[in-house]
Amino acid sequence: MPPPAVSRTSRRRAAAFVALTKPRIIELLLVTTVPTMVVAQRGMPGLALILATLVGGTLAAAGANTLNMYVDRDIDQLMNRTKGRPLVTGEVTPRQALAFAVALEVVAFVELATLVNLLSAVLALSATLFYVFVYTIWLKRTSTQNIVIGGAAGAVPVLVGWASVTNRLDWAPFVLFAVIFAWTPPHFWALAIKYREDYAAANVPMLPAVASLAVTARRILAYTLALWALTLVFYWVGRMGTIYLGAALALGALFTWHAYRLSQDSTAQRAMKLFGYSITYVSLLFAAMAIDQLILR
Repeated sequence: MPPPAVSRTSRRRAAAFVALTKPRIIELLLVTTVPTMVVAQRGMPGLALILATLVGGTLAAAGANTLNMYVDRDIDQLMNRTKGRPLVTGEVTPRQALAFAVALEVVAFVELATLVNLLSAVLALSATLFYVFVYTIWLKRTSTQNIVIGGAAGAVPVLVGWASVTNRLDWAPFVLFAVIFAWTPPHFWALAIKYREDYAAANVPMLPAVASLAVTARRILAYTLALWALTLVFYWVGRMGTIYLGAALALGALFTWHAYRLSQDSTAQRAMKLFGYSITYVSLLFAAMAIDQLILR
């Protein structure tokens, strides 16, 4: 049995590697995957397929997030929100993080290609490449549209979920992709309002750091309205039922109300209320999507 000090050190080191993967973000990505699989199947897919897709998706997202921290380690030390990350504190070295990330991506690709299908594996890998090279390395430090375009990477899990069941893509998953794509700016900008001084200190042109809160709030409202419209488009394209339609209407109305309130009261406190609801929104919308198919089919 190892000495207590060794055990504590090992646990801290393991926790540091887990922190590199941003597990809370992964949870949010997976919330969209299983309901998408249910819609693609028009019922409950096999448990083995669900588990294989979730494991592969988790590993791919973990690798992408680790690569994001590897690239951003220089600016993470400048922001209060991120200065406690493992690569900043030295708990993990850059070389270790890079090796860890590459290993995760390789295992994810092999697992998805072997246990799910090649299309799902390619889609998951494409999300990582887009997130790292297009968002993290290029857009994040150069454009106020960074999270708008870069958010496409976070929308790929719905494509992976659909492809895992059907081994193809059609209009329905692309509309779901657009739903998550439109959801991302209101969700992220609301959080960025709270940390706008951090982004300014790191010279990252996140919209709230370079534009007024009023301008940011108007953009959030515009994307929220587009999101609401897209969820209703999915009702027809995805051949959904009344449970989903009711949820899309009600949840979208409440999201729009939060966004409108922010446009009238552009404060960090109001923005965080919208941010909190945005997580509830996407969770309930996709849950309603799955329930709709399981009950009405």
